[in-house]
This record gives sequence, structure tokens and C-alpha cells, in this order.
Amino acid sequence: MTLPAEQHTRPSALPVGAPLAGTLTALTEVPDPVFAGQLVGAGVAIEPPAEPGPVQVVAPIDGTLAKLHPHAFILVAANGTGVLVHLGIDTVTLEGAGFTLHVAEGERVSAGAPIVSFDPAQVRARGLSAICPIVVLDSAPDSVPAPTSGAPVQPGDLLFRWPDGNPE
Repeated sequence: MTLPAEQHTRPSALPVGAPLAGTLTALTEVPDPVFAGQLVGAGVAIEPPAEPGPVQVVAPIDGTLAKLHPHAFILVAANGTGVLVHLGIDTVTLEGAGFTLHVAEGERVSAGAPIVSFDPAQVRARGLSAICPIVVLDSAPDSVPAPTSGAPVQPGDLLFRWPDGNPE
């Protein structure tokens, strides 16, 4: 017996996609104690490609842009789950230089919609880490399984499902 599609999936399991291309890294490896210690929530990180040039960062979930800065944004899903995407470490010090916003705070976007572009090589040239944490806000430490570090991802690739964590 085959169940209808709506009975196959749990509506509470929110798919979280990769917001940019790069290499998966455990959040605990991020060179920032707030992210590595999972103080704002659990998640994963993506190291952007080393090649110079702009990288487009897309929405990892369907949601509303609750906060939007050149270096970071928070999307809130219909179920209230907040997902933070932070572009690099200490990049707030760049005051928006090298970042281009494609949307406005308060907009509702679909997963895969362009949010911001930036050049990770320019971030690195200023002595900063370009690694990008993707965090489920206010989630318990280790509630998102650690990724296979070193695995390549492309924008939109499934990172995990929240709250069950597993990407399958």
C-alpha cells in the first residue's frame, strides 16, 4: 500500500539547503567561539571556494527575512524556525564593503532565492575567515548532526532536515 505524498513527509521537518557552494565543515571547527560553542544554535558551516570572484548566497529555506545585513541574514520559516546564515567571521568590520544585497529585510523568499553576493577571496585578503555558519537559532548544541567534513556542496543541496537532523 502506498500512502499519499502528504503522509510520507512530516510537515514539521524543515529542509535546510546549502546557501552557497563550497566544502562542508563541522560548526565546531569555525574559528569563532560563539559559533564553535553553538551558543546561538546548532548547525553546519560551509567554506566557500578559494577562487576569486563573487559568490551568490541563496535562501536555505522558505521564509521571511527577519534580519538582513550585508554579512548575515536570518530567515524565519512559517513554523517559526529561524535560520541564520553568517558570511565569514568578523565580517561586520567590513561595514558592507564587498557585499551586494539582492533583497530587503521583511521580504518573503523561497528557498534558492538570491539574498546576497560577496567575494570570499576579498574577505580572506583582509585577514578574515570566509567560512559561513548556517545555524538553527536557539537549537540545542549538537541537535544537528555533524556533516561529513570535506564534502562538496552546491547551492540548494540538502544539508539537513529540522528538527530530525538527517538529510535523508
